[in-house]
Order: sequence, then C-alpha cells, then structure tokens
Amino acid sequence: MPEVPYRVDKPWGYELVWARTDRYVGKILHVKAGHVLSLQYHNRKDETMHVLEGELILRTQPGDTLVSRPFKAGETVHIPPRLIHQIEAVVDSDVLEASTPELDDLVRLQDRYGRG
Repeated sequence: MPEVPYRVDKPWGYELVWARTDRYVGKILHVKAGHVLSLQYHNRKDETMHVLEGELILRTQPGDTLVSRPFKAGETVHIPPRLIHQIEAVVDSDVLEASTPELDDLVRLQDRYGRG
C-alpha cells in the first residue's frame, strides 16, 4: 500500500487518500464545479460521504428510478453496497469519504469522461 497521504488526480478533480488500512479508507474528494463522478455502484464497498465544503447534487437509485437531491455542506449520506449513486458539484466542493478498503470495487454505469 502507498504511504498516506497521497493524491490521485481524476478528470473531475482529485482524491486525497489520508487513511488506508486493511479495514478502512479515508479520502477527501475535491470535485470541481460542473464536474460529475461516474454513475456507479460497488459490490462490496460500503461508504459514507460527508460534505465538508460546497454544494453538490446527490443521485441515488434505491429502486427503479434515479432520485436527485441537493447535497450541501454539513450533510452526510451512507452508500451501502449495490446502491447506484453519483455526485455532481454545483460549486467547487470537498467531500469526506470513509469506506471499507475495496478501492477497486467499482462498476461504472455511465461516465462523462469515457472511462470503462
């Protein structure tokens, strides 16, 4: 495992991984205004996101329909395995993410940046 903290550049901004063990991972997602993460789900990864700063749109699909809502500073959401989800930044935003350690457990359903 790389030493923490380390930064991973993304087309939508970057991730700062500040904690990583075999049991949990802590990240800050910096999402640039107007950018959006993949519409995605995880088979095993369980995560909780907390907006530190900014304003985003949170999309989740608990059933057959994708539901959108504002996701603002101070708010928290739990994303259990298999829940389809996406965040899009209205303004430059920082999101704290705590998750289980399966960082490669990602199924992309849609991606603005052409990633498979």
